[in-house]
Amino acid sequence: MKSVFYLLASLGLLCSTASYANLLNIAPESVEAQAWTIVDPQSGQVIAEHNSHVKRAPASLTKMMVAYIALKEIQTGQLKLDEVLTVSPVVNQVMWDESQMRLKVGESVSVDTLLAGLIVMSANDAALMLAERISGHVPNFVARMNLEAKALGMQDTNFENPPGITMPEHYSSAADLALLGQALVNQTPYYLHYSKMPNFSYHNIFHHATNLLLPVDASVDGLKTGFTKAAGYNLALTAKRPTGNPYTPERRLLVVVLGTPNAQKRAEVAHKLMNIAYTYTRNEAVIKAGQTVAEIPVKKSNYTWFHVKALTPQVATTSLYQQSFPIHLQDFDQASQRLRYTALNGAVQVIEPLTQTQTKLDIHLPQQSLAAPLQQKMDLAEVKVYQNDQLLRSFSIENQINLDSINIFAQFSNWLNDLWHQVKRKAKIML
Repeated sequence: MKSVFYLLASLGLLCSTASYANLLNIAPESVEAQAWTIVDPQSGQVIAEHNSHVKRAPASLTKMMVAYIALKEIQTGQLKLDEVLTVSPVVNQVMWDESQMRLKVGESVSVDTLLAGLIVMSANDAALMLAERISGHVPNFVARMNLEAKALGMQDTNFENPPGITMPEHYSSAADLALLGQALVNQTPYYLHYSKMPNFSYHNIFHHATNLLLPVDASVDGLKTGFTKAAGYNLALTAKRPTGNPYTPERRLLVVVLGTPNAQKRAEVAHKLMNIAYTYTRNEAVIKAGQTVAEIPVKKSNYTWFHVKALTPQVATTSLYQQSFPIHLQDFDQASQRLRYTALNGAVQVIEPLTQTQTKLDIHLPQQSLAAPLQQKMDLAEVKVYQNDQLLRSFSIENQINLDSINIFAQFSNWLNDLWHQVKRKAKIML
């Protein structure tokens, strides 16, 4: 597949009226969910969404935050997977009809087992045990949950309890839960070890994973299901698939659907949204690792130019759907992975994804020159990525600058050298 890139270097700011594009126009009325979003964690771009910032009851999707905090504690050595805890009376807060491991006060259980019970079984007693172990008391842990949510940019979220029990001030949104899902796969990927487990058993309680897509789609490896009467049926879903592109060999997508009518429908809707996104969008390596994107003149140094380089590869998610009419979910054929429309004459039209896109980079340089001595990290380039004049994403490129100043004699020598070159150029013009 080919991709065409245009590179523009700019010394001025781009028009502030530019807005991020919703890559796929999916008709909301065709999606049987109250709110939903599709996100690419590699680029951070929203592919499509509906009511994604509406505050709703998250139900057991709340437990993703419990696992996120626990796995962060493990990463920093404050908690260990093989640590054995003694079950405390906190588990008595769990009502008989709630999902639980049936932990008994005084028995021993490992953190690893609690995490499996939390994610696969959606056990409320596991959530309370982990909360108490990490923060000492459940209210302290809830405060930690809200601090973590704020740090992740979850602006539509307020947690009141670790398990996800319905409470008036316990809410989140599809967009916020997608942010949390991105944090799980990017920062604490061991979460996926649990979320792709097909089943879990404890105390002779055998529990099949409620993510119905795990046995259907081998690329699916998480994230979490949830249900309460107030929330409806919720699902945060993620999958990773090969792309055949050497620059982006694998691609992960994340879908959150909230308020679907039943467990089968939440799986069907989330899977179709994900497959449409895989078929009609792709990731393109707009800047490769180590690529020089700009040069900035340097003063009072042995170096004449500083080469601004991207230390990590940068990708942009682009649309491969060129039709003017919106996508209807019922028109996507799961077998062929293509949209099929029936024309007025009865003929079936198959919509193939584009093989080539028009992508433009616009690079703004905040620093027009650098002067030695200079020893610091600086944002040296602001990059905006466009497709067909729609802004896809923007990011900054930061470099460590280590410039030593040269002595006065070397500066004078450089000045004479520059002066001599200017004289030669003028002489050539006169001739």
